[in-house]
Amino acid sequence: MKVLVVYCHPVETSFNAAIHASAIDQLKASGHEIADLDLYAENFDPVLTRAQRLDYHDMAKNRAGVEKYVDQLLWAEAIVLVYPTWTYGMPAMLKGWFDKVMLPGVSFVLGADGVARPNLKHIRHVVGISTYGRPWWVATFLMGNPPRKNVVRYFRLVSGGRAKVDFIAHYDMNRSTDATRAAFLDKVRRTLAAIA
Repeated sequence: MKVLVVYCHPVETSFNAAIHASAIDQLKASGHEIADLDLYAENFDPVLTRAQRLDYHDMAKNRAGVEKYVDQLLWAEAIVLVYPTWTYGMPAMLKGWFDKVMLPGVSFVLGADGVARPNLKHIRHVVGISTYGRPWWVATFLMGNPPRKNVVRYFRLVSGGRAKVDFIAHYDMNRSTDATRAAFLDKVRRTLAAIA
């Protein structure tokens, strides 16, 4: 399967970097074809400019400057997102990737009636992998877990319900141990081994 891995963390010695490395190793071991997008290594510009917003609905212009990323998304049959949760949201760089790449004509098509219809029907599997500083109950019950909702609900919508969507998280990183991190890396490998 063609798998796009979107990785977003600025520190090469972080636990997220270890998750990313484990994900790539498992996907290779499973025989998948991989496009590995490291947003920080790419120096991806997350800012949606005035010109880009003005051209957002113009499908003849809206891919300007992000063609490579659009091509990766349209090539993929599966997407794996690896990122930390900061202030109960995605890092700005990853949010910017969504803003600039999930365009009309790419992730959805606007009908003459103004209704957005899914356009990523070729995506068969999505896996969101994140870390949180706080415990799961704080992220879930007090904050509503926006990062999980952003991945699970969004990709179900833009794939027209065709994609299997998984979301796994290592919560309470502030009190993590070698054992909890090792167990989570094992969970990452098991989850990605199930992509088919």
